[in-house]
Amino acid sequence: MKFRLSTLFFIAVTPFFATAQNMQQLNAAEIKQGLEALNVTGSVLYIAAHPDDENTRLLGYLAKEKKVRTGYLSLTRGDGGQNLIGNEQAELLGLIRTQELLAARRTDGAEQFFTRANDFGFSKNPEESFKIWDKAKILSDVVLVIRKFQPDVIITRFPEDGRAGHGHHSGSAILAREAFVAAADPKQFPEQLTLVKPWKAKRIVWNTFNFGGNNTTADDQMKIDVGLYNPLLGKSYGEIAAESRSNHRSQGFGAARQRGTSIEYFTPVAGEKATSDIFDGVDFSLNRIPDNAAIQQLLEEINKNYDAANPSRSIKSLIKLRQLVKGKVFKHELLDDLILACAGIWFESAATNASYALAEPVSVKVQGISRVPSDFPLSVSLEEKNTGIKFDLLPNKFVSRDKEIVNANIGTTQAYWLEKKHPLGYFVVDSLSKIGMPENGPALTAIFRIKIGDEVIEKKRAVIYKYTDQVRGEVYQPLVIAPPVTATLSEKAFIFNGNEPKIITVLLKGFKDQASGILVPQLPTGWKVNPQKVDFNLIKKGDEQSLTFTITPAGNTIGGSLLLNVTVDGKTYNKGLRVINYEHIPVQTLFPYSEARLDKVDLKFAGKRIGYIAGAGDLVPESLKQIGYEVINLTNDQVINSDLSAFDAIVAGVRLYNVNDQIKSMQPKLMKYVENGGNLLIQYNVNNPLKIDNIGPYPFRLSRDRVTEEDANVRILTPKNDILNYPNKITDKDFEGWIQERGLYFVTDADQKYTSVLSMNDTNETAKTGSLIVANYGKGRFVYTGISFFRQLPAGVPGAYRLFVNLLSNKK
Repeated sequence: MKFRLSTLFFIAVTPFFATAQNMQQLNAAEIKQGLEALNVTGSVLYIAAHPDDENTRLLGYLAKEKKVRTGYLSLTRGDGGQNLIGNEQAELLGLIRTQELLAARRTDGAEQFFTRANDFGFSKNPEESFKIWDKAKILSDVVLVIRKFQPDVIITRFPEDGRAGHGHHSGSAILAREAFVAAADPKQFPEQLTLVKPWKAKRIVWNTFNFGGNNTTADDQMKIDVGLYNPLLGKSYGEIAAESRSNHRSQGFGAARQRGTSIEYFTPVAGEKATSDIFDGVDFSLNRIPDNAAIQQLLEEINKNYDAANPSRSIKSLIKLRQLVKGKVFKHELLDDLILACAGIWFESAATNASYALAEPVSVKVQGISRVPSDFPLSVSLEEKNTGIKFDLLPNKFVSRDKEIVNANIGTTQAYWLEKKHPLGYFVVDSLSKIGMPENGPALTAIFRIKIGDEVIEKKRAVIYKYTDQVRGEVYQPLVIAPPVTATLSEKAFIFNGNEPKIITVLLKGFKDQASGILVPQLPTGWKVNPQKVDFNLIKKGDEQSLTFTITPAGNTIGGSLLLNVTVDGKTYNKGLRVINYEHIPVQTLFPYSEARLDKVDLKFAGKRIGYIAGAGDLVPESLKQIGYEVINLTNDQVINSDLSAFDAIVAGVRLYNVNDQIKSMQPKLMKYVENGGNLLIQYNVNNPLKIDNIGPYPFRLSRDRVTEEDANVRILTPKNDILNYPNKITDKDFEGWIQERGLYFVTDADQKYTSVLSMNDTNETAKTGSLIVANYGKGRFVYTGISFFRQLPAGVPGAYRLFVNLLSNKK
């Protein structure tokens, strides 16, 4: 027991992954909820694989009903999924889903953690996942999170076998069990012991489930009713869970509020076996604190005497409590937050500009107010240490001071897991202290010292930027520290048709005044660029300049990377700019490397005018434009009411039939277009929910079949089919160099009028023939494909371009 208390003290004095957060104003009911939580110790860690895997109802119940410290460890950031709100993919989608998870945790009250594992796409078994992830690395991350968080109980979402439905899912359960054992063993991952100590949780259990047609629950399992109602919050945990889960907008997981009894089931995995309750033998009371009688008595008085109409009456008792618990295991951060909330104290440090260049001084406004009654007996003062600003906080008197902060030692505000290039399976993170963190700490941290009577509370807050939007009102966003100049390429990959030259556009953006220098493109051997360098001069901060280069492949030149080097004030930079801006998450600013893939391909065309109907969001239209197609983005109204015969082909964006409520009205017009001689190409949709039953002119079903091995053997079933011969001859070579997967949600039970063109399968699986089907209908052609062109084309895969061009080209 002595060892356990000494490690718990680590939590008390050094909050796990403590980052400077913006000020959250608690209302009277939330303050009461927090006061009750001061009576509770202990923690629970939930482990799964992806954003959205977590049981938000259970997390909310644990955090707000049991009031234990609750965490969710998602092995990945969901980088390999699909995006229903935009065209961001891979790491950019991972950034969005990270913020969606953080928003979910702010709703249900849990904390969020990650490993270095990259969501590389669907995996059919844990063996494949571990091979790509590098199992030892990810296991060490799970162990590190357990040792830092120190949970009493660990809960997994999935089983270790095929019932998990995804290799990442079952892999998360295997890693959780192995980490449960390894975290307690000082011989396992000893390099971590400079930062943490071994930790032995009491048990690990599996939160069984009944969804997706798979019921793993049983009456003899341990049960918890998490459908309770919290009168302080005015919500049940089913309602809180729906609000939490609805933050996963990029996955389309808006959820209806659930009310009433809801039973969660659990079965033992390892550790001390529980029989009636997953918390059997776990003491969540203050008994963990030695000599706790006075603390317990004072807490009972504080909760009994709390006045919701005037929370400031609790401050003197809370300050006394703060003095009693110094040096003991306690929720010190929560206690300080409650003291500030009872005093109605608000403070922040806000930058006057959204972004600053490296080493540029940052102008800030330091502001604060205390809303205690005028007869409050204690004096209140506020000091911001970085600026030296100090002032008394008189009752309800707002104060504001201007100051400039030197940021000479601050790097660019880049997501820490994206600072370095990484292999397919995991992100490269050199700092042990960062592993597990959901995001970076702030670019600049304000350190506030609030003195109430004789007690001094020190709080860290992010220096933020805020502005007033005419529609949204006051908007907060993270402060950005940027290179002095960024150079952003228009595409991630450029495809050259033979040795034909191509004009490449680069957008320069200055993040400081008088940003002048030289831009020099660096190309693979044998490629030529004109001009070879360009001088630029960006006069004012925020100025942009568009530059063009003509790049020409020569002879038998092979593909490679185009790199851009920008020299400013004698220093060279190689970063571009990408901003992700959605209203439901903070603005995400990323500085990716200024590089793009260059590849040659032998392309022949037949028809160049393409109509594109956007689905859930993809980059296929941009990819088609850069190889010379004229792409017209069609609205619903244009499809329904205009003449479509002018288009050589019409393409449906990914998941159009899942997300567009007007597809039922568009479908007859699209079928008529085909019947009259048009060429319609439908890209992948998931099998549920579909807005209409019949996607094609003849019946077929969508299955969950997929081929996840990007190098899986592809067999040509109909070598004489026009799709494989016109205008480009498709061969085995065209299926080399693909990324992430071959395809997903293949067709099954297709009418005999359809022709299956290709066959493929993952290792040790049966052949699947539903990746690409084609049928003549009237005078035209209908094509449906589950091949993941939405990934391959933006990545510049030559063979995917050749095949896609053929799908767009119908012999007349």
